Amino acid sequence: MPELPEVETTVRGLTPVLANERLMLVEPRRADLRHPFPADLRQRMTGARVTSLGRRAKYGLIDTDRGDTMIFHLGMSGRWRIDPGEPQTHDHLLLETEAGRRLALNDPRRFGFVDLWSTADLASYPPFLAMGPEPLSEDFNAAYLMERLEGRAAPIKAMLLDQRIVAGLGNIYVCEALHMAGIAPGRAGGQISKARLTRLVEAIRAVLNAAILAGGSSLRDYVRPDGELGYFSKEWRVYGREGEACECGAIVRRRSDSGRSTFYCASCQRS
Repeated sequence: MPELPEVETTVRGLTPVLANERLMLVEPRRADLRHPFPADLRQRMTGARVTSLGRRAKYGLIDTDRGDTMIFHLGMSGRWRIDPGEPQTHDHLLLETEAGRRLALNDPRRFGFVDLWSTADLASYPPFLAMGPEPLSEDFNAAYLMERLEGRAAPIKAMLLDQRIVAGLGNIYVCEALHMAGIAPGRAGGQISKARLTRLVEAIRAVLNAAILAGGSSLRDYVRPDGELGYFSKEWRVYGREGEACECGAIVRRRSDSGRSTFYCASCQRS
């Protein structure tokens, strides 16, 4: 599933094509993805000018001058294609700008979705209501994390994947950040000192920023809007490297936690 860096990379790739452009064509090519397309999507978006693009957690945001925001989620296999030529079988939403640029939302598995919401009321969009702060924002810091984890016996990895604590973190980047910070994924969240949480916050930011710079991690169907692969997978410290040597020389291990694979180094991440 595309995670925060992949969605951020997608938004940055769409911005030069869509920002300040008027949408002349908005054409859903089927009734639904994971959820039905909004019934008035074509009416509300055709002729609208895109004023800005952004991201909240793993959701992309396209704001217009009509006070609407088109929200997209890439699901398991979604991606935007820029100037795609002839539509492909899995191009389920087509956009065309006044400048003649075309975009296609391609989603073979159809686990993604598109929605419309009032820009002014975006904070009240149901999936956003209970979300924690963005991990790259100033609101996400060691003091905040210590307060949210106080007294919690749940493993730190599970806490970081809880979108109510921090928005947008996924399995790949949590594994990577915990390794960089030297914290065992099974360590109880409430037992981690503020000093170590400070290192963890710094590691999360470093891992995410490096992944965004590399264009994300290409897994299965994900590629950037320009068709290029994301190359951060070449920099993985532990994720997907079971049985290989960690930088310390020990062997990277894998276990299953709540149905997700956890990759870690028992030598580097002792506590």
